Amino acid sequence: MSTEPTSPSSSAGSGGLQAITDVIDRLLAPEGCPWDREQTPESLADYVIEECFELVEAIRSGKVHDVREELGDVMFLLAFIGRLYADKGAFTLDDAMEGNAAKMIRRHPHVFAEGECASREELLRNWERIKREEKAAAMAADGDDGNGEAAEATSGDAPGGVFDSLPKGLPPLVKAYRLHSKAARVDFTWETDEDVEQQVEAEWLEWLDASASGDKERQEQELGDFLFTIVELGRRKGIKANAALDYATLKFLRRFEGMEALARERGLDFPNLSFEEKDALWNEVKAAEKA
Repeated sequence: MSTEPTSPSSSAGSGGLQAITDVIDRLLAPEGCPWDREQTPESLADYVIEECFELVEAIRSGKVHDVREELGDVMFLLAFIGRLYADKGAFTLDDAMEGNAAKMIRRHPHVFAEGECASREELLRNWERIKREEKAAAMAADGDDGNGEAAEATSGDAPGGVFDSLPKGLPPLVKAYRLHSKAARVDFTWETDEDVEQQVEAEWLEWLDASASGDKERQEQELGDFLFTIVELGRRKGIKANAALDYATLKFLRRFEGMEALARERGLDFPNLSFEEKDALWNEVKAAEKA
């Protein structure tokens, strides 16, 4: 079976990528933009984070026009950073994309090679195994002595760990999800959903006990344990806690803004309303949403 990837569809937009490249060429030309000419991969890193957050927000909003715009912003930054590394002689954007395509082919042997995958769990275990093999090969290459032989490992070297590839800067809810996901791929998790539900109950009771104790440090630890276990319960149900919480916050904001709008329409001073009056407005907004 061929292991070559299929050709990208025309919607992939090679012309669009060329258009971005042309813009970057103009910006970085001697007569181009002084600000752009001063940028480095390091100086652009925070912009990548910001634009990715904006892209996620657009996707979750369901506004296709915003998704299109934010996706373009992310692509521009990636192309810009790729150009800066190319100018250093490190690698080109094509190198990065071709390397990624090869990596995806290696990690999907059930699609691109003679292989089968009996279940989603087996697929994820194979994914982690292949990643570890890639990391071991990369470490061996880094230790090559120039004669095709791997240099002897130093005392500081150690086999790659399950969580080595996990970015340290991930937001906590995303990190918790990824920790559970990776642990499950090496069979370190509860056997059944019912076991997790029982653990959630146990963690909740421990939180209640800590809450009654007045010990702030213990309260923080027990609340963290409760949240960590909830993340795993959601993962098993196909729910990402970070996304679920984001949707919940958006729903709260939408309803709160609806309360404020109702108060303005009725000439009410919202901040000075009693809790009961605010709660009545809240219930009105909820009822309107259901209707």
